[in-house]
Amino acid sequence: MNTIIIILLFGALFLLFILLITNPLKVNKKANFWFGIFSLLFSTFWLEEVLNLAKLDFQLNSCFYILIRFLQFLTPLVFYYSTVYFTNPDYRFGKRDLLYLIAPIILLVGHILQQQLPTDKIFFSVLNILIILQAIYFIVYAYLKIRLHKKRIRLFSSNTVEINLKWLEYIIYALLALSLFIAGYNLIFIGDNLNLFANVIMLAIVFFIAYNALKQQEIFTLNEIERNQIITIKEQTNTERQKILADNELATLKVKLIEVMENDKPFLDSNLSLVNLSKLMNLTPHQLSYLINIGFNENFFLFVNKYRVERVKELLINKENDHLSILGIAFESGFSSKTAFNTTFKKFTQQTPSKYKKSRTTL
Repeated sequence: MNTIIIILLFGALFLLFILLITNPLKVNKKANFWFGIFSLLFSTFWLEEVLNLAKLDFQLNSCFYILIRFLQFLTPLVFYYSTVYFTNPDYRFGKRDLLYLIAPIILLVGHILQQQLPTDKIFFSVLNILIILQAIYFIVYAYLKIRLHKKRIRLFSSNTVEINLKWLEYIIYALLALSLFIAGYNLIFIGDNLNLFANVIMLAIVFFIAYNALKQQEIFTLNEIERNQIITIKEQTNTERQKILADNELATLKVKLIEVMENDKPFLDSNLSLVNLSKLMNLTPHQLSYLINIGFNENFFLFVNKYRVERVKELLINKENDHLSILGIAFESGFSSKTAFNTTFKKFTQQTPSKYKKSRTTL
């Protein structure tokens, strides 16, 4: 049974590599390229066993074996760069990135030395610990990138559920747990391959990775210049900010924006973005972001969802809507998911939707 699981693991990861590299949906191209390379490198952890099953054994000190080990040491680093490109598709490599190669090179040297000391269990354990520490470092670093990404996309989108990389965050949790599990496993069963139970868990995680990676949506619709301009507005202090709109123009546009939101109700579109709303206002996304940030002291996400929450509140207290479920009302008001609706509603009202409805209908 373990043999079948091993073949499925290697095959699934290699197939995922092909799908991500070809990227039939044409979304997040650079990120998917790196994520595909990560999938390929991840599959090599079962390559030795697959080759043994095919009776294509190779020497532990061969150049091919050492190359495979070096590629495996690069796996956490490649995963990190896939996360970087998911959060910033315009990332450019610099000299600092070369520093990240130091750990894999040290591990490679350690692995070559370990070939000369095959019976030294202490050296083997130390090498394993270094490998796990390297993996944990890049996994945690990737997690921090996603946390920053979640804050920034609220500047561009009113619905972040499909682009907040929650699925990648779950994968990070799984990879972190796996790193710790494999570290403990290798320290207890020195030199042994993963058993059936461990491989089944790995296969489940691989299927989870594949499912989410293949249903992702394009994250950024703004180009690099517009995106950086908007991020800069939010991150600058009041004294650093340059006036994009004159004070009198800002006041006039505030009134116009309120009229557009109340009369045209663009917030009912669950896919409303900064770009869409800027077209209705005849402004650039940069100008609209400045208007919302400075004029209303909010980001785009909160500004739009405030109107959606008010719409939900109106519908909830209207007895004519008693035939509608709370979730149905949420969808009619522009929300696209139950989780996002409940979280946002409670943020604005300090109550759950059901509790709010109950308190209003009993008055």
